[in-house]
Amino acid sequence: MSGTQGDSLSGVLIRTAACEDAERVRSFLTGLSLGTQTLRFFTGVSRPAASMVRALVEVDDVKDALVAVYGGEIVGHAMSYRGGPADVEIAVVVTDRWQGLGLGTRLVDALLGRAAARGARTVGMDVLGDNRRALGMIRRFWPDAKMKVSAGTVEVTAMIREALIFAEQGSGGSPLTV
Repeated sequence: MSGTQGDSLSGVLIRTAACEDAERVRSFLTGLSLGTQTLRFFTGVSRPAASMVRALVEVDDVKDALVAVYGGEIVGHAMSYRGGPADVEIAVVVTDRWQGLGLGTRLVDALLGRAAARGARTVGMDVLGDNRRALGMIRRFWPDAKMKVSAGTVEVTAMIREALIFAEQGSGGSPLTV
């Protein structure tokens, strides 16, 4: 990262994903390290299929998707899906060089704010047991989350309202601008 990005998220725009983002999302996915790909997708995605990319950019009544954009490049992606065991299931990934700066938290905040506005009250996530960063964030934001370990993954269920209270305490900007 260049100097102005190192300590903050200045200049990052979080917005709804669009079909026009497909090639930039494909490039984003192939630019992730194998470790990051595995933590998000539970496997490597060195050559993402068109159907996968399409699923990551399409937004409808069941799926929501956000991208974090910096200088025209996608540096983060978040999506939610209605219809699982919780009101909404979420997944987030941030490019390697932007990890640890709070971008993932901002993406989760924005995604859950949108889900709550649509009536969702519970959030679910499947997290690899090795994903210490994600599990740490979950423990901070949802100390009362239910966690069930199953075949190397942790199935998490939590209340959205509780998460939004924590997010509001630490968030400095509007939900869709960072």
